[in-house]
Formats: sequence, structure tokens, C-alpha cells
Amino acid sequence: MKRFLLSLSFLTASLGATMLEATAQQKSTPAKKPSASTPTAIERDLDVFSDWVNDKLDRAEVGVRRELPRIKEDFERQSKRLDKAVDSLSSQSKREYNTQKKRYQNWESKQDSLDATARQPEAASSAQRRLLNENVTISRARANELPELYLHLLESTREQRLAWTQADWSAASAVLERLNARYEQVREQLPLEERVRIRSLQAEFRTLEKARDVKDIMKE
Repeated sequence: MKRFLLSLSFLTASLGATMLEATAQQKSTPAKKPSASTPTAIERDLDVFSDWVNDKLDRAEVGVRRELPRIKEDFERQSKRLDKAVDSLSSQSKREYNTQKKRYQNWESKQDSLDATARQPEAASSAQRRLLNENVTISRARANELPELYLHLLESTREQRLAWTQADWSAASAVLERLNARYEQVREQLPLEERVRIRSLQAEFRTLEKARDVKDIMKE
């Protein structure tokens, strides 16, 4: 009996020592470092940035013109974050980042140039007369005149759009923006049915813009 108890005590002590040793090994084992193939946060930011640039350039020019101020803000925000950590990128990723930045900057410069041309007083006035078929100061147009002005713009767009260049679309978009600005000032003076009519014409113009954008993408 004594021999059995001694054996049991020895076995218990051995098991305890083994468990303590295993615990010590677990504590002393260093944590595994991330695999070199695991993308870092900055690499993921670069992927997001590249997808963003591709999306904006693929949407073509005219359709995003009204969104350009917000697009510029998005670019500044994303590029500043990447610039701060650019040294963490691999050589290949740095090249990709510089390429995407250059692509976007060229695209933005083109948009600014088109916008400036469309807004030049002489060019804007000429385009407005051609598109609205009349001389009118949009900023002083009466509320009840706006539905017909929108209609004239849409009729010109429907008839001429297949032959329009990018500059023509920019000019038409600038006229629409002026109409929209005046509409927001006087909309409460219009009956509901006229407001609905104007909203419908605004939506049609955007649809024609998008159709043109898709056509341009298919050509590329």
C-alpha cells in the first residue's frame, strides 16, 4: 500500500512538472509576425485609391462635372493619407501610386480647362443662345418662364447631342446649372405640376449625359 501511494505521489509530481514546463514554454514563445505577403493598411489604402481613380476616369467627363468640387476633396483626403506613409510602400506600389496620381491630375486639369472655357462670358452667352433659341438673362428669368427654358434646352440636346463634342456637352451642362440655380431661387412660386415637369426635364438631361458617357467608354 505504501509502495502504491509513493508511486501515485511520484506520478502526480511528474505531471505537475510537465504542465509547468509546457506553460513556461508557451509564455516564452514569441508571437508570430505577420506574413510578408499580408497586405499592410497602407497597401490596402492604395488599392482603394487606385479603384477610386479608375472609377472617376471611367465615368467620363461631363457626367461628373457637377461633382468635381467633392471629387477634388476626396482626392486631397486620400492622397494626403498615402503621402504620409508613402515610405512604407514597396517600390512597385510607389510606382503605382505615382502613376494613379498623375492620371487623376491630368484628368482634373482637363475638367478645369473645359469648365473654364464653358464659363467664359462670350462662349457661355453664345452657347446659351444656341441651346435656348432666345436671348435671356437666366439669373433674372421669371418663375413661369423656367419650364419653357428647360424644355428648349432639352429639345436642343435631343436634336444635336449625337454631333456634340465634349466642349458642347460642357457648355450645355453650364446652361443647365444656371437654370437650376435660378429654379432653386423661385421654385416656391411655381405650382406643383410645373415643379414636377422641371424635375423630369432635369432627369432626362442627366440620362442623356450618362448615355454619352457610356458610349465614350465603349469606344476606349
